[in-house]
Amino acid sequence: MCICVSGGRSVSQWRSLDLYPDVLYLTFRVTCTSLLKVFFPFHGTHSPTLSPTPSNEANSKWLDAHYDPMANIHTFSACLALADLHGDGEYKLVVGDLGPGGQQPRLKVLKGPLVMTESPLPALPAAAATFLMEQHEPRTPALALASGPCVYVYKNLRPYFKFSLPQLPPNPLEQDLWNQAKEDRIDPLTLKEMLESIRETAEEPLSVQSLRFLQLELSEMEAFVNQHKSNSIKRQTVITTMTTLKKNLADEDAVSCLVLGTENKELLVLDPEAFTILAKMSLPSVPVFLEVSGQFDVEFRLAAACRNGNIYILRRDSKHPKYCIELSAQPVGLIRVHKVLVVGSTQDSLHGFTHKGKKLWTVQMPAAILTMNLLEQHSRGLQAVMTGLANGEVRIYRDKALLNVIHTPDAVTSLCFGRYGREDNTLIMTTRGGGLIIKILKRTAVFVEGGSEVGPPPAQAMKLNVPRKTRLYVDQTLREREAGTAMHRAFQTDLYLLRLRAARAYLQALESSLSPMSATAREPLKLHAVVQGLGPTFKLTLHLQNTSTARPVLGLLVCCLYNEALYSLPRAFFKVPLLVPGLNYPLETFVESLSNKGISDIIKVLVLREGQSAPLLSAHVNMPGSEGLAAA
Repeated sequence: MCICVSGGRSVSQWRSLDLYPDVLYLTFRVTCTSLLKVFFPFHGTHSPTLSPTPSNEANSKWLDAHYDPMANIHTFSACLALADLHGDGEYKLVVGDLGPGGQQPRLKVLKGPLVMTESPLPALPAAAATFLMEQHEPRTPALALASGPCVYVYKNLRPYFKFSLPQLPPNPLEQDLWNQAKEDRIDPLTLKEMLESIRETAEEPLSVQSLRFLQLELSEMEAFVNQHKSNSIKRQTVITTMTTLKKNLADEDAVSCLVLGTENKELLVLDPEAFTILAKMSLPSVPVFLEVSGQFDVEFRLAAACRNGNIYILRRDSKHPKYCIELSAQPVGLIRVHKVLVVGSTQDSLHGFTHKGKKLWTVQMPAAILTMNLLEQHSRGLQAVMTGLANGEVRIYRDKALLNVIHTPDAVTSLCFGRYGREDNTLIMTTRGGGLIIKILKRTAVFVEGGSEVGPPPAQAMKLNVPRKTRLYVDQTLREREAGTAMHRAFQTDLYLLRLRAARAYLQALESSLSPMSATAREPLKLHAVVQGLGPTFKLTLHLQNTSTARPVLGLLVCCLYNEALYSLPRAFFKVPLLVPGLNYPLETFVESLSNKGISDIIKVLVLREGQSAPLLSAHVNMPGSEGLAAA
C-alpha cells in the first residue's frame, strides 16, 4: 500500500516544521478509512475521528498541520512573534504566556509543536517583538519583551539588556504626608483618610507604596508605616504596548528602534544600540495599540489607539497628535494595511480610515471581535486583516471584501502569520482554553474576494429608521413638484460639466503619463523613486514593481530627462531586467550636481516599452539642494 502526503508538499517540507509524524499519522488514518469503505462497505461508523477534522479539506486553502487543545498557552496577539533567533534559517515562535490560574507568567519559545525553552517573568507581559540591533555579522535578531516597567532584551535566547522606564516625580501632597508619618506627626488612620482624598481628587496616581497601604486592614497599618516610612516615595509607570520602527532604511533586514506606549500617556522611541530615549511624545490618553510606518531618521507616521476611544496620528516632528479619529466604541485592534488603518471596535465591526481620519468603509461582524493581526503573503503581494471572533471563526478581509473563513474548535484569542520552521506562510492560533492550532497555507491557494460569502450583505436586511414628516419636508416637497424640471436641468448641467472636466484631466494624465502607476491592464506597473545623499553626488533609486498576478514583463527601458546644466547622470538610459510579478526591483543610478549655487530642479523618469515612443508611466523627482556645495 502506498501512502502519499497531500497538499503539494514533500516529506522533507513537512519535516521542516517538525510536524511530519502528525501529518503522516493523519494521512495514514484517512487512507485506511477510505480503504475500509471500499473493501468493507458495511463497516461500522463508530471509529474515533481525528481532531480537528476539516469539513472540506480538499476545497480548503489551509492544511491542518497541528492541533493540541492541551498546549496550555494563554496569550494575545501582541505577545506572539516569529523570528530566526539563532540565524540558522529555522524560525521559532516566541510566546509571552500570561500564566492564568495564579501561575507565574512565562516566556516560551516553541520549535514546531514543542516548547524548546521556558523561563519565568517577573510581571505580566505586555508585548513581544523581534528586531535587528546592529549591522554586524551574524545578522541574528534580538527579542524584546515588555513586562511591567521594563523591556527585557534577549540575544540567542540569553538575557542581553534590561531597560527600565524613568521614574516619575511623586505627588507633593503624598510626599508631605509620608514625611509627616516619618516624624510621627500623624497616625495611620489619618494618613489613610488623607491618601484616599488625594486619590479621588488628584490627577496623578498614587505610588505603589500608598496603594498597598490603602489595601491593608486597620490592624496592619501601623506595622506597615513603621516599616516603610523611611523609604523614599517612588512612582513608576508601566508599558502598555510596544512595536518596532525602522531606523534609517526601509529594508526588511534593517536596524529598528523600539516604540513604547506607557501608562502615563507617553510614547517613547528607543535607540537600538544604546537604549537611550531618542524621542518622547505625549498623548491625551493611555495608548493600547500602536502602528508605525516609515523610518525614524527620515519620516514616519505613528497611529496610537487609546483608552478614551480615539486614535491619534503623530508625525516625526510633532510632540503632540496631528490628527484625531473619534470612534463610536472602544477599539479592540489596530492594523495598518498599506495606507489604510483598519480598526476593530467593541460594536462588532471593522472600520477603515485614512491617516487623516477619513472613514473609508465599515464591515459588520457576526460576533464579537477578540483579536486582530496582519496577514502578509510576500509571494503574491497580499496584505489582509485576520479577525478572531467569539463564535469560533477567523475571518480574513482585504479592505471590506471577505476572502476566507476558518472555523476553529474554540474561540481564538491570538493570531500570528509568517514564516515558521522553514514554511513561509504559516498561521498560528491560540484558543481561549489554551489550545494551539497551526495551519499552513497551500502554495496553490489564491484568495478571491467574496468567495466565502454568498447572498446579499447583512446590512440589506436592516430596517431604516425613517423620520417623521415635518413642515419643512412638506414645503420642500411642494417646491420640488413645482420646479422639478428646472432643478433637474440644472443638476444635469453641473453633472455633465463635472464629468467633462474629470475626463479631460484623466486624458491629459494618460497622454503625458504623469501617473506613477500604469493605466493599462496589459502593462501593470508601479514606480516610485527615492533620493539619498547630501550632495554634490546623490543616489537615485527607482523601485519598479510588476503588479500583475501571473504574467512577467520584459523589454522595458528607463530614461531620465534632466537639465544638463545642473546635473550629470552616468546612466540616464538603461534596460530593465525581467520583472517577476509581486517583486520590487530597485534600479540605482547616481546624480551629480554641477551648480555651485545650491539650485535644484526636477528629474523626469520615464518607463518605456521597446519600439514605442509614448511612455508607460513616469515620475517627477524633486531633487534636493546640494548641501555639500552650499557648505563649501
